[in-house]
Amino acid sequence: MTTNPNGKRAAGTEDGAPERVGQAVEQVGHVVEQAGQAVGQTIDDIGGYIRAQRESAQVSMRQLARTAGVSNPYLSQVERGLRKPSAEILQQIAKGLRISAEALYVKAGILDARPASVVTDAVLADPTLSERQKRVLLDVYESFRRENGAESSAGGTNVGSVADTVTVPSSTP
Repeated sequence: MTTNPNGKRAAGTEDGAPERVGQAVEQVGHVVEQAGQAVGQTIDDIGGYIRAQRESAQVSMRQLARTAGVSNPYLSQVERGLRKPSAEILQQIAKGLRISAEALYVKAGILDARPASVVTDAVLADPTLSERQKRVLLDVYESFRRENGAESSAGGTNVGSVADTVTVPSSTP
């Protein structure tokens, strides 16, 4: 029991209170440690992901550093998980790798992952498309999906085929 200078029991102290405080401090310590590991894991994940993308694109670290506008040592530190790149740096790296900046943002924990579809995955993975072309294709695709979703939820059942809406001129011999 803890007493104050007047000899009376101090407020808030009861039998077992120091043990509970110790347990609470220990629990907080574990939570902080887990959060630190999660942040470290995200940084490691983004670095490993960048390295894997760079290697699959057969781009040297020096080439990527030059096209991304960062130093060779900085890029090396990012790939090893020692540095956390900003969104701007991630965008430059994505451009240098010709991959989606959005994919890097999700890996880095900057953006939440959106539900993917086969079409979205295919567009984002296509190395022959520029970032602008990918964004335009995905925007058009999403607008069609929203439009069709609105029609189906409004009770519309009129779904026509391409043949219903496009007239193909017949070729005459």
